[in-house]
Amino acid sequence: MSSIKNIDGLSNQDIIWELNNGGKFVVYQYTVSIIVMTFRRGSNIYFIRGGQSGVKHSIGFTILTFLFGWWGIPWGPIYSIGTLYTNMSGGKDVTQSIVSLINEADDTKFETLHD
Repeated sequence: MSSIKNIDGLSNQDIIWELNNGGKFVVYQYTVSIIVMTFRRGSNIYFIRGGQSGVKHSIGFTILTFLFGWWGIPWGPIYSIGTLYTNMSGGKDVTQSIVSLINEADDTKFETLHD
């Protein structure tokens, strides 16, 4: 499983508070093409606090895709467009999956007010 970025110094209670106030766990995508081969992958998981933008975390993946994702035929352009759309829309929200995994592994329940 990927490591979770941007949670340094946060206690379980801090994370629960952030989740209840709009925080979320997201994954950004990137696409790289090498002529006939195209690879679409996901980043590590990032914790985005409520009210914060994830742009600073997604920009590197977006630029990588914009520069190197298009060149594979036929999937390069197709995957690149999807990847750019996902990243510019805030990334793929994986909050519910992460909360479920944490709840299974720990007695501390991460229940959020918004589902």
